[in-house]
Amino acid sequence: MAEAIDEYFLKQVRSARNGDSAVADPDRLLRYFDAQLASRHLDFAARWLQSAGFGYYTIGSSGHEANAAVGAATTVTDPALLHYRSGGFYAARAQQYSDATPIRDVLASLVASTGDPMSGGRHKVFGHPDLGIVPQTSTIGSQVPRAVGLAFALGRAKALRHRTPWPEDAIVVCSFGDASANHSTTVGALNSAAYCAHQSVPMPILFVCEDNGIGISTRSPRGWIAQSLGRFPSIEYVRANGHDPDALMHTVDAAVATVRTRRRPVVLHLETVRLMGHAGSDAELAYRTNADIVGDYIRDPLLATARTLIGAGVLSAADVEVRYEAMRETVMAEAEVMVESVRTGASSRLATADEVMAPLTERRPAAVAATEQSLRPAQGGPHLTLAAMINRTLTEIMAARPDVLVFGEDVAVKGGVYGVTKGLRKKFGAARVFDTLLDEQTVLGTALGTALAGFVPIPEIQYLAYLHNAEDQLRGEAASLKFFSDSQFTNGMVVRIAGLAYQRGFGGHFHNDNAVAVLRDIPGIVVAVPSSAAEAAALLRTCVALAVEEGRVCVFLEPIALYHRNDLLDGDGALRCVDEGPAQFGTVATHGGGMDLAIVTFGNGVVMSRRAVPRLHEHGIGVTIVDLRWIVPLPIDDLLRRLDGFDRVLVADETRHDGGVGEGVVTALIEGGYAGKVRRVASKNSFVPLGGAADLVLLSEDEIVSAAVKMVRSG
Repeated sequence: MAEAIDEYFLKQVRSARNGDSAVADPDRLLRYFDAQLASRHLDFAARWLQSAGFGYYTIGSSGHEANAAVGAATTVTDPALLHYRSGGFYAARAQQYSDATPIRDVLASLVASTGDPMSGGRHKVFGHPDLGIVPQTSTIGSQVPRAVGLAFALGRAKALRHRTPWPEDAIVVCSFGDASANHSTTVGALNSAAYCAHQSVPMPILFVCEDNGIGISTRSPRGWIAQSLGRFPSIEYVRANGHDPDALMHTVDAAVATVRTRRRPVVLHLETVRLMGHAGSDAELAYRTNADIVGDYIRDPLLATARTLIGAGVLSAADVEVRYEAMRETVMAEAEVMVESVRTGASSRLATADEVMAPLTERRPAAVAATEQSLRPAQGGPHLTLAAMINRTLTEIMAARPDVLVFGEDVAVKGGVYGVTKGLRKKFGAARVFDTLLDEQTVLGTALGTALAGFVPIPEIQYLAYLHNAEDQLRGEAASLKFFSDSQFTNGMVVRIAGLAYQRGFGGHFHNDNAVAVLRDIPGIVVAVPSSAAEAAALLRTCVALAVEEGRVCVFLEPIALYHRNDLLDGDGALRCVDEGPAQFGTVATHGGGMDLAIVTFGNGVVMSRRAVPRLHEHGIGVTIVDLRWIVPLPIDDLLRRLDGFDRVLVADETRHDGGVGEGVVTALIEGGYAGKVRRVASKNSFVPLGGAADLVLLSEDEIVSAAVKMVRSG
């Protein structure tokens, strides 16, 4: 069935007449028109594919094709992180690359074919490494912090003489919709760009707000986007009309030149319309009048370009129609070939879970081991606390790798709230160790962007509770990049987080947070938890090696309560340890050799369990403590091997009873065929209160002892 905008366009073109107007560059305008045509007919093809039962995605770019002007004004060496209505941009970028096949690429993505050169059939995204387009789902502007981080990285790379995948004069292009402009993610990223620019920190980024006036069914208030985007200090605001192509290209050229030469951010407010609804399933008449819908047809950027070409005598009305229909034939012929290929199996789709998950599960253990060893100092060294050992290891890593950056809130001049990064700024300089503004989305966005630029970021989130303000930057952006790009793009990093509970004399659940469930269900992520200085160095080095060699997103969760603790038992100094060497990914550590009971635990639970050993010995119970160390993914193979010969396992979990790590451990033991008795003790399903009341809801040493005795005595 023909789309109404299709018929309207042809009717208006047939009635258009040549005039005596002029355009600055007819050939460029024709290329711009061709990119717009490709995007429009791909939208039509997407709906046809869905109606034929072969397509899965109908959120189109119709009405937004003016973004082709941005694609044409920038180059394939300018990294782009795009809004999901960027068909015109994609087609215009592809015109710069002789081997590009944009129509085939988009169609393959629409039908989830493994022939999709970006995601390999995993999602419909605009992305291509040869076009400089980094794949984004961009549903809530989640790509904007990364884009700001990447722009920051381009400037920082020059200062550090670090080679990125892009030339020194590259700029970042980041587009988003008017509805997403209201999301805290976008607002925070714009603010951080302004914050940097205000201090004359290079920030070469062109923000493009594609304003069609409506977010699904909710209208943007008239004048709101102009007012809100024009208020950021140190960011130049320019406005362009998507249905005035000649003026648009002039405005875009000037904006790009400003960003490129001055290395400062510019917001381009691009006025567009949304044609054919939010998606193919969207019944616009439920929330818009027919007059509103048809009113947007008049402002169709494709029609505006056609009228400009006709008015300037570059093409006749008949020429435009021929060109329009020729593009339809080209796109539909490719679409029919795509359908036939899928039907006959010539074009495959992902067929197994292993194929789907390949970017998340691929391993390079030999390379990881080699990199970890390259970061390893001579064995031994001084006996240090956990905090001091992390500081020492960060120092060694930064000395060994000039591409490592350490940043976050208060990490530089102050050296961190707990002194963990003390002295790093003085030793390695402010370009490599720096404070960010107090916004966790910015911290993680900076990590995402610097990782894309080839750095190895080690950002710090000051407290675990603050991660929840920005967790989607890990889940929706960092961890998903390899998946959506079929491993063609990676953003390996190590996020240090001070967390967990048992911190004495300090503040409630914001500083004593034992909730890690938000990290446990992110595919592909790695979470390590040291229980003492003994293995902290090796765990941190292995995380860096995983980031470097496998592009892994690693979280290094540091138990605050153990940072400066010296003693296991009073006066024994047992928690001041030396660097004990490698801690291979996916392996556990053990303490003791008793065979009556194995206690499986991590973090503070290891210390409490080790303290419980003498008390259990008084009951005639011999214990082996198994320190998981890696809580995501769980080291289940090595755990089962270490538990061989034990009839009883007690899981001691300092996180919450529901959603805690212990749930996963018990499930993994059962699914792994462990035949012995399993019991779990965990903290209560509560926030952590202030003061002594915390002891009422947190797992205790007494609970571990009591549960262990009951297990052994019950046979």
